[in-house]
Amino acid sequence: MARLFDAYVIADWTAAEGKKLGENSVWIGVAKRDVRFRLYTETHNVATRAEGEAMIRSILADHARRGDRVLLGFDFSFGYPAGTAARLGLKDTPAWSALWKFVASNIIDKADNTNNRYQIAAKMNRLMTDAAWPFWGAPAKQAQRWLTTTKPPAGSGADIPEYRATELAIKGGKLQPKSNWQMHGAGAVGGQTLVGIPMVRRLLESLGASAAVWPFGTGWRALETADLEPLSVLVAEVWPSMWPTTVAAGEFKDQAQVRTTAEALALLDERGDLSMAFGPKKGTDEALVARVQDEEGWILGV
Repeated sequence: MARLFDAYVIADWTAAEGKKLGENSVWIGVAKRDVRFRLYTETHNVATRAEGEAMIRSILADHARRGDRVLLGFDFSFGYPAGTAARLGLKDTPAWSALWKFVASNIIDKADNTNNRYQIAAKMNRLMTDAAWPFWGAPAKQAQRWLTTTKPPAGSGADIPEYRATELAIKGGKLQPKSNWQMHGAGAVGGQTLVGIPMVRRLLESLGASAAVWPFGTGWRALETADLEPLSVLVAEVWPSMWPTTVAAGEFKDQAQVRTTAEALALLDERGDLSMAFGPKKGTDEALVARVQDEEGWILGV
């Protein structure tokens, strides 16, 4: 079976304010093949999200000139639990697109990494529940009526799921994913999601018909080479912690994770197993398929 992609780019994003290199900063890993088709990897570290976005655009442009098809993975959520768009009063369909537009129109993320993610989380709480739920977690100086420093008591938002279906599918194993609603604390992904979605939306808009986001733009189904023929870039949500990571001497953990995730996906593709990873397991309920591809999204490889 022919490979689906020529290169695999994995970005470990951050919601941090202020410029930072090294651990807990933006890392980008690239797995690609040399002139003899041997796989090799390289990693890049930048101090701000703006620099990271610019570097990704440069990497994609280089591969486009070579005629390569790229799998581009980001380590934050592309969607929220089903019903979020409706609770925000968003009427447009599909729900994921309406929510992306809402987030992009509200988030301010400056070139020096300062951003308003906590204020937007509070605004979304106000619109959804008029209480400090479902988003939670903020430094004391960012806490307010609609956003608390700690998780509210159980039952505060009984009708709002804490997790998407993809996180629930993981929770039965050794890995314990965080909820998109958690904004602060070790491993929290809520802030990365709020600053990350507008960036991915900009990338897709600039690439036009040559790019798509999985599973929203492709459907939640196995993908074959013919499905990807019109594309030069397919964007997907990944979780590097899912893939075995060996930290080499002198590497940062985040650096090793983007490298090994890119390598793992490249090897899956080499074996012909990546195609099925884009679809649900056999017998998956149609209602869940619709929920995933219309609003929630899915983590590649789950």
